[in-house]
Amino acid sequence: MEAFLIDCQMEKILVIGAAGQLGSELTKALADLHGNDQVIATDLNESARSKFDFCRFEVLDVMNKEALESLVRSEGVTQIYHLAAVLSATGEKKPLFAWQLNMESLLSVLELAKNLKLNKIYWPSSIAVFGPNTPKINTPQFCVKEPNTVYGISKQAGERWCEYYFEKYGVDVRSLRYPGLIGYKSLPGGGTTDYAVEIYHKALAEEKFNCFLKEDSSLPMMYMPDAIKATIDLMEAPKESIKIRSSYNLAGMSFTPKEIFESIKKHHPDFEIEYIPDFRQAIADSWPDSIDDSRAREDWGWKPDYNLDTMTQDILKNLPDYFPPVKG
Repeated sequence: MEAFLIDCQMEKILVIGAAGQLGSELTKALADLHGNDQVIATDLNESARSKFDFCRFEVLDVMNKEALESLVRSEGVTQIYHLAAVLSATGEKKPLFAWQLNMESLLSVLELAKNLKLNKIYWPSSIAVFGPNTPKINTPQFCVKEPNTVYGISKQAGERWCEYYFEKYGVDVRSLRYPGLIGYKSLPGGGTTDYAVEIYHKALAEEKFNCFLKEDSSLPMMYMPDAIKATIDLMEAPKESIKIRSSYNLAGMSFTPKEIFESIKKHHPDFEIEYIPDFRQAIADSWPDSIDDSRAREDWGWKPDYNLDTMTQDILKNLPDYFPPVKG
């Protein structure tokens, strides 16, 4: 009887969009926490299967509501991490597609959670919800939000839907407004802050880096281990500790392209950079310089571990094991 009770209390976790920059690392962390057999990784692309030899993998088109519901029901899923989305820079090239995928998929997941009474839902938001009229320094949790990208608009609308499903139907949905995420285990995925991932690849390849943002464009950033820690801490926190059901502000560090370049030059003194701003500069200009995440710190104890220099040191040490530098 005791073994049966323990088994009943185990979570079965579905990760949608698991092959992305965040998903690939978060899925592994969830498997380490809950057990490999308790996590199902899904992605639209069959080629992603090779990333998930530690847990079960299924090909899933999140826009196929019937397939999604069938998988949740048949596997007894109790938690969903819904990470599939069209990101900022890619979304500006295909705005209607980005809106459709980002919004319809979220509503499908929220409806499933409501109807099947799932335990928890995680959905990521972003600093893209803010806009040019938002206070740029220490952007507060509650302030004006007038996003001017389809990605930001979809995240703003998604936050409202998350809070609505919590208030109206009791769905335990939790969310973080991620800053730009920097990791070394995946390649850039179409975001405006991806320069801060690519720059390390170029440094190790001993190539000049052409940066698509101005040298003084300060943006909130976060190292992937901190993002994973924040996500799991939020989801593992007691329900009564979660006071905000739209999405929590989250901060790690803020820096400019020039500052990350100078951090890298401490290790690669011959590294060179050229600033060639493109359409992504306008996106970056609409986002905050820094974020006030005091509510996350107060409500569930958030605190980052990394700063710019400790992140740089860690990436330059570990990146070659995942993507050996190709020179030339």
